[in-house]
Amino acid sequence: MKSIILGETAIAADSLSWKFHLSSGPGGQNAAKVSTAVELRLNVGDANLEPRVASRLRELAGTQVNRKDELVINARKHRTQERNRREALDRLTNLLDQAMKQPKARIATRPTRASKNARLDSKRRQSEKKRSRSHIPTEID
Repeated sequence: MKSIILGETAIAADSLSWKFHLSSGPGGQNAAKVSTAVELRLNVGDANLEPRVASRLRELAGTQVNRKDELVINARKHRTQERNRREALDRLTNLLDQAMKQPKARIATRPTRASKNARLDSKRRQSEKKRSRSHIPTEID
């Protein structure tokens, strides 16, 4: 099985598929007759990625991952197919590099006494401001 190196990640070559179609972007008359737009599909399940990396990739990609577990990247910004292909691969590489990074664990912290007091003082001031704006009935009303 052949693999492709993208950044720091090796993925199975057969998990990638390319489609080329007419672009709606730049290119003038050339855009109407040459298939310059690129659609890159990566089957995340078949890409030989570690499960934690694959799940982070799905999370990072969001709606770019379809129900068939394929990451779909469309590139149509450039006038040539080669530059669009390169852009799609660059975007895939960036996503994979981000997915490879272990997210920092959140360390639970408690608010300081000063920050609690500042919050309560702010609430008191806001409450007083609102209360002073209300109409207080008098004997004349």
